[in-house]
Amino acid sequence: MKIGAIIESFRQDLPVALQKAKAVGADGIQLYVGNFLQPFADKKELSELKKRVHGEGLVFSALCGDFGCDMFYTEDSKLIDKEKWSMEAAKELGTDVVTTHIGVVPDTENCRQYESMHRVCKQLADFASSMNGHFAVETGPEKAGVLKDFLDRLGSKGVAVNFDPANLVMCAGDDPVAAVYVLKDYIVHTHAKDGVQLKAFDTRAMYAPKFYDLEPIGWDNFREVPLGTGGVNWPKYIAALREIGYDGFLTIERECGNTPEKDIADAVAFLDGYKVR
Repeated sequence: MKIGAIIESFRQDLPVALQKAKAVGADGIQLYVGNFLQPFADKKELSELKKRVHGEGLVFSALCGDFGCDMFYTEDSKLIDKEKWSMEAAKELGTDVVTTHIGVVPDTENCRQYESMHRVCKQLADFASSMNGHFAVETGPEKAGVLKDFLDRLGSKGVAVNFDPANLVMCAGDDPVAAVYVLKDYIVHTHAKDGVQLKAFDTRAMYAPKFYDLEPIGWDNFREVPLGTGGVNWPKYIAALREIGYDGFLTIERECGNTPEKDIADAVAFLDGYKVR
């Protein structure tokens, strides 16, 4: 496996963030489309970005094409086109993976929310397949079994999973170790993150309340914490990834805290303690 870092987690300008990523020992980076890379940038801009990243001895683990969950319920063609462009840009930058949240998969397929999500994901998955790429859905809003059933029904080689163990703990209240085996055929990228759930909640009210006629809730039902201090059983989780033959990136995501560089460096050291590379 390899260790990556979400470049925005450093909370620095790109040149400084890339230097810090290299300094803490990362092998690669994930980058959000819309921050250091604007949607529909031309090939010259993409080439310059790739050269800058490679110049620091880094590669792209994935792009994050997360433009909100609305598109999966509204079928907004402009946002769908933006997601497709992100997949094309990823190829130019040297990665096959674009990750995103899609909202919350309903427990039943007999509803308008499921139907719209299926249509949009099918379109994006087939587009990814046409270019030998991966449209990678991030875990967390629903339990692994529900997500697997939804992905199976798409019937596309282009759909994949960005496995975030902390999201499964914090949001779905699911076991990340068991989820690895459930989703093993889809995992192409992972986020290295940890967290705790403070109380169970309806994830639909957080990710997509207006599409389920629910009152929005805040983000105070869970807490992200440093690796090894939350609900992820890291020895068993790493062992599970090894057992299914996963050899991709463990990309560190740190969304809180006042010392991001230290936290990311500590996370690299934590993962190296398991001899993941």
